[in-house]
Amino acid sequence: MLDLELLKTLVCVVDEGSFTRAASRVHRTQSTVSQQVRKLEQSVGKTLLLRDRAGGNVSATEDGEVMLAYARRLLAIAGEAEHVLSAPRSARVIRLGVPEDFDVSRLTVLLAEFAARHAQVRLETLSGMSTDLRAGLAAGEFDLALVKRDPGEGPCLAAWPERLVWVGGQARNQAAAVVPLVLFPQGCVYRKRMIYALESAGRPWHIAYHSHSLAGVQAAVAAGLGVSLLPASARLDTHVELGTADGFADVPPTELAIVGDARALGCVGQDLVGALKQAIGGEMKQPVT
Repeated sequence: MLDLELLKTLVCVVDEGSFTRAASRVHRTQSTVSQQVRKLEQSVGKTLLLRDRAGGNVSATEDGEVMLAYARRLLAIAGEAEHVLSAPRSARVIRLGVPEDFDVSRLTVLLAEFAARHAQVRLETLSGMSTDLRAGLAAGEFDLALVKRDPGEGPCLAAWPERLVWVGGQARNQAAAVVPLVLFPQGCVYRKRMIYALESAGRPWHIAYHSHSLAGVQAAVAAGLGVSLLPASARLDTHVELGTADGFADVPPTELAIVGDARALGCVGQDLVGALKQAIGGEMKQPVT
């Protein structure tokens, strides 16, 4: 590992062309400067300086010229790092809430591009149930949030209808007398729609599996643990879509909405909303104010 202090001494000696003048410049004795240069030469195993003992002048050897070029670059990089790290930080924090049951892979690339465009903004993305996200937004814990909700349930910056489908596994255990359900936790709009639909149809049910994550629910359904209600976009190839012929009535669509006050965040907030709209895509409903 090269010592920056030794490199600094080498540069100084070559620039001054003399150990004596270099010692005066760095406020050290000539013997100390000479020792530092020798230590660097021992470290790299090369003679770096030619010493003219008669005239007292010093010049770099061929190896010294190579080392000198690297020394200047390393010292410049070290100075730049010191400057950047010592500069006051004024990063603005924007907190975005995302539902637990949302496919975040739809967001990652565009959120990374947003972060690259706004180097002075720190984007914090947190996941939770939509009911908790709305409560957090009201309490000032989030600046913007994506939430799953009933259509038209309050103001929003943008909204998309979500067509819901019943899904089961290849084992078709949905024909059981008591329907096994794969559910999200309480508070999830899909869970409420699922239970209401079965209760209205007079079909008995029981909870076979529940998970906070979309991936967990998808995997449980694919494994044949039970039936669930998911957005059509979240149905996997390993799922079987169920309909009225299977005893599962159509369920009204839910809504994915961006909520929050983007105006309070200025241009940065508007850009984030734009990134979210692009990531989600599809047919967007008009904002509700």
